[in-house]
Amino acid sequence: MMDKPAKLARNLTLFDVYAMSTGAMFSSGLFLLPGIAAMATGNSVFLAYFLAGFLILPAMYCMAELSTAMPKAGGTYYFLDRAMGPLMGTIGGLGSWIAVIFKSAFALVGMGAYLGIYLDLPFKVTAIVLAIAFGAINIFGAKETTQLQRILVITLVVILVGFTLLGLKAAASGPEPLFELNTNYGSFFKSGLVGFVSTIGLVFVSYAGLTKVASVAEEVQNPDRNIPLGMTLSLITATALYTLGTFVLVKIMPAEQLTNSLTPIADAGRIFMGNWPFDIGVILIVVAAIAAFASTGNAGIMSASRYPYAMAKDKLVPDDLAKLGRYKTPTISILLTVGIMVIVIQLFDVQSVAKLASAFQLLLFMLVCGAVIVMRESRISTYKPGFKVPLYPWMPIAGILIGFWLIIEMGILAIGFTGTIVIACVLWYNFYASQRVSRRGAIFHVHERLGRNTYDGLEHELMSIIHDRTQAQNLSYEAVIARSVVTDFRYGKYDLEQVQDMVKDISMDRHSLSDEIATDISKGEFNFRALSEGIRLAIRLDKRLEEPELYIFRFGPKARILFDIDGADALHTMMVLICPPVPAGLDMRIAGHLAEIIGGEGFEQRWLDATSEAELNDVLVRDDHFLHLPIENIPALASQIGVPLAEIVMPQDVSLALVERGGDMLYAAPSLVLEAGDTIALIGEPSSLEEMRRQAKKTSPN
Repeated sequence: MMDKPAKLARNLTLFDVYAMSTGAMFSSGLFLLPGIAAMATGNSVFLAYFLAGFLILPAMYCMAELSTAMPKAGGTYYFLDRAMGPLMGTIGGLGSWIAVIFKSAFALVGMGAYLGIYLDLPFKVTAIVLAIAFGAINIFGAKETTQLQRILVITLVVILVGFTLLGLKAAASGPEPLFELNTNYGSFFKSGLVGFVSTIGLVFVSYAGLTKVASVAEEVQNPDRNIPLGMTLSLITATALYTLGTFVLVKIMPAEQLTNSLTPIADAGRIFMGNWPFDIGVILIVVAAIAAFASTGNAGIMSASRYPYAMAKDKLVPDDLAKLGRYKTPTISILLTVGIMVIVIQLFDVQSVAKLASAFQLLLFMLVCGAVIVMRESRISTYKPGFKVPLYPWMPIAGILIGFWLIIEMGILAIGFTGTIVIACVLWYNFYASQRVSRRGAIFHVHERLGRNTYDGLEHELMSIIHDRTQAQNLSYEAVIARSVVTDFRYGKYDLEQVQDMVKDISMDRHSLSDEIATDISKGEFNFRALSEGIRLAIRLDKRLEEPELYIFRFGPKARILFDIDGADALHTMMVLICPPVPAGLDMRIAGHLAEIIGGEGFEQRWLDATSEAELNDVLVRDDHFLHLPIENIPALASQIGVPLAEIVMPQDVSLALVERGGDMLYAAPSLVLEAGDTIALIGEPSSLEEMRRQAKKTSPN
C-alpha cells in the first residue's frame, strides 16, 4: 500500500492569521516611507495612506475567497495554477517567491539599520544572521514561527498605539489646533491632485503583506472563518495606525526634518517623549521598529518557502522541495529560501530591488482578481468558497484596474523588472516543467467551445479540498447518513408530489420543523443526480436549518413509480438531502460520501435485499464507522439507562445516531430517554468503536 503524501499540520488560529498579516505589513511602510511620501504630497500624506487601505480591499477579498475555496500551501501560485493553468501558476509561484525574498531581505536590512541606532553593528551582517535565525525557527514548525510572530506583533501594535495616542495628545496641546494644516508643508495637496494620486500608489505597497497569509492557508484551522476575518482585522489595524501615525508625524515634525528622515517614527517620538528618563520613549519606538522588521522578515520566510513547496508537489520544480522534515515543515524549501535571501542581502541594493518587486506584487493582485472571475464563470460544481467576494464581478474588475493603474504609476523601470521576472518564469516552464504536467486550469471550463479541453481532475481535486477543509466534521457526515429517515414503499403508485408531501410530513414530525419551513423545503423543483443506475439524489439548501438531514425512499418491485425523470424505469431509491449552506461544501461532501458508499462492491444487491429500516441503515453506514448493539452490551451506556440523550456522557469521538425500540427506529432527539432493551446505533472513529466492541465482548454471555 502506498503511503499517503505528508501534509502540513493545520494548527494556525485566527490570532495567528491576524499576527502574520499584520506583521507582514508594518516595516518600511511606517518606519521608513512617510518622509518620502510627505515630500511628495505634504499634509495630505495621512489621507493617501487611508485611501490606499481601501484600494487593497478588492485584492484582499479575492484572496480570501480563493483561500477559503482552496486552502492550500502556495497561496497565489496555487490559485493561478488551478484557475489559469500551470504556466500562469509558474509565473505566480516563482515570481511571488522572488518578490517576497527581496522584500523580506529589505525588512531585515531595515532591522539592522534600527539596531544601528544604539548598537555599532554592520547592517548586512546583522541581516544575514537574522535571516538564518528566522529560517531555523521556521524549520521547527509553523506553530513555533507564529508564536514568535504573536510576540512581535503584540509588541509592535501596543507600542504604536501608545505612540499614536501620545502623539495626538501632544499635537492637540501644540500652538495650532489639532485639525488645522501644518503650514510648513504648504497646501493640503502640496503637489496637486496628480502628486497626491502618485503618493497613493507609492504607499499602496505598504499593505501588500496583508495577503501573504494565503500561502499558508493549508495550515489554518477553520479557514472559512479565520482567513477573511483575520485579514479584515489586520487591515483595520494597519489602516488606523498608518493613517493616525502619519497624521501625528505631519503635525509634530517640521517639514524639512520629516522629509529627510530615515527613522521618522523615532525622530517624532524624540520630540514629545525625549524628556522621558533613560530615553525610554525612543527606545520603545526602536523596539517597535525592530519588531516590525523582524515580523516582516519572519513572516516573509514562512510564506516564501511555501511557494517552492507547493510547486514541487505539482512537478513544476524539483520534487525534493516538497519533502517535509521531522517537524512537518518544508525544510529543504526553507533552507533554499534562506540561502537565496542571504545571497540577495550580500550582493544587491536590497532597497531598490524591493521597490521594483512591488510592481510584480501588483501584477499578482491583478491576476488573483482575474482568477476569481475565472473560477466563478467556470461553473465547476466543487468550487465552494467559504467566503465570497461582495459586489461580484465589479469588485474583482476594480482590483484589476487598480493594479494596472498603480503599475503605470511606478514607472518604466518597475514595468521592466516585472517583465523580466515573467520572461524568466516562462522560460523555466517551457524548458523544465511543461513536459512534467498535463493538467489545465479552470479557464478551460469557462466557454463551451473549449469544453473538449476541460480538465476533469480539477473537479476531483477541489472535492478533495472540501474534504480536507471539513475533516473535523467528517464524523457528523456519518451521523447524517446513520440517522437518515428511510421509508420503504412495497406497494402502490407514487409521483413526485407525493414524495414532496412525505418530506414535509417527516421533517415536521421527526425534526420539529415549522409548517412554513417544511413547506418551503418540500415544494419547488427537485434536480436529481444519479448516484447509480437505480439511485437518485436531490439536494436543497436552506439557511434556516441548523444541521443537514437526509430522507430516503426505497420502492419495492411491486411499487409503481410515476416520476418524469430520465431512467425512471430502473429507479428504485430516491434520496433528498436538505442542508444548511454553511459550512460551504457540506452538501458536496455528504453527496460524495454517499456516492462512495453506493459505489462499493455489492451495495445495491444488499440494499435491495434488506427487509427493514434497521437493515437498510446497516447497509448504508460504513462498517468501520458504525456499531449496532443492545444497550446492555455497551458499558458506557448501560449505566445511563433512564437518562435523556441530552444528558448522557458519550465516549470521545462517538455519537449516538439511532435507537431501535420494539421494532421501531427512533430518531436520537435530545429528549429521548434510554430504556432497557434498546438497540443502539453508534457512529464514531474506528479506533473508538473497536474499543467499545472489545468491551461488548467482555459483557456478553459466553
